[in-house]
Amino acid sequence: MIRAGRKHLVRTREQLAQHMGMAMGTFRNKKPYAAAGFPEPISSTGGRVMLWDGEQTDAFLAGEPVPDLPPAGADEDLLDRQEAAEELNVTPKTWDDYKTSPQIAPHLVVVHGVEHYPRAVIHAFKKSRPGKQAATGRPKGSANAIPRNQLHERITPLLDAAPAITINEVREHLGIAYSTAQQALAKLRADRIAELMTAAPELSFDQAAEHLGYPPAVRRAARQVTARTPRGQDHA
Repeated sequence: MIRAGRKHLVRTREQLAQHMGMAMGTFRNKKPYAAAGFPEPISSTGGRVMLWDGEQTDAFLAGEPVPDLPPAGADEDLLDRQEAAEELNVTPKTWDDYKTSPQIAPHLVVVHGVEHYPRAVIHAFKKSRPGKQAATGRPKGSANAIPRNQLHERITPLLDAAPAITINEVREHLGIAYSTAQQALAKLRADRIAELMTAAPELSFDQAAEHLGYPPAVRRAARQVTARTPRGQDHA
């Protein structure tokens, strides 16, 4: 996590190696950042790119007391992929779908090649996420928390944000039964494919599905819905 207002202080391994007068190969082999007292990385554990706070590393390398970082929790804190997923209590893979949302994507901040997003943006998305209330704390085996006539309205934003969203991910978001999520998702995809084929008759079913971003694995259910739908029926 990059604390608010400290983006300009972020340092990479390459920058530390240069500061310490080490060749990068030597730096990798010796791992001086593993020394006792060396400041902890501000990047997530296991991240591909390790990042540090420059004020802390400068102090350590100068033999001075390492200052504490400001407390976490500010709206302007920048969270990486793992941290954003943890903030929403989802998997990093689900976050990869979320980050394409119009609520999130424009706020991307890339720091030394690593994607970050402001905490405030993640919190705003969390509060407005479709089905958030229904998805948390729903007793196992209970009835669907969303009326059937509202299902498409609730699933639509999820499908917009992640065309390849899975049935289980819809269940996680909305707290509905597997079969309900499966049927509603297949119907929505079938409707959209049919609408696109109507607008562009030269497209085949698979071409339309490909254009909409629906992977082959999810097309069978949509194709079955399309086959059952009488021609000309309203897809609304």
